[in-house]
Amino acid sequence: MALKRIGAGSRMSSAVIHGGRVYLAGFVAEAAAGRSVKEQTQDILAQIEETLKEAGTDKSMMLKANIWLTDISTFAQMNEAWDAWVIPGQTPARATVESRLAAPGLDVEIMVEAALPGVAGGGARRAARKGGAAKKAGAAKKAGGAAKKAGGKWAAKKAARKAARLAKK
Repeated sequence: MALKRIGAGSRMSSAVIHGGRVYLAGFVAEAAAGRSVKEQTQDILAQIEETLKEAGTDKSMMLKANIWLTDISTFAQMNEAWDAWVIPGQTPARATVESRLAAPGLDVEIMVEAALPGVAGGGARRAARKGGAAKKAGAAKKAGGAAKKAGGKWAAKKAARKAARLAKK
């Protein structure tokens, strides 16, 4: 499965699309650097929204968000901007922690992952394939056990080979 990179640079990409998901880098304020945490958060969320749009999805498809604050006492300011931006009932799983960030004046960093609409994730497809193969392999294994009881080790080996072939399909 191919990767698509958005805003690829020498050190990192703004986003990577793979397996029905969009993985965004951590975004920090651009225009609002050095301003209040609320303003920085609004700046970051606008960047995230634009990047998700470029990737072919939107904030309603967010799966997960990680948020870093240089001072956890500014949590309410960040949440004020966040709550005004997210769609009620379509909020992602989220964690917020206090941490030093890359440079003075950058007090918030946000990283999100989102699904692409209409694209089944690679994990879901794999699980479906494995589930089907597991059912086939389970049936063949049962048949192999019965064959071993009935016909000895050669019948059991034949059943094991059949189970292996079915599991590959």
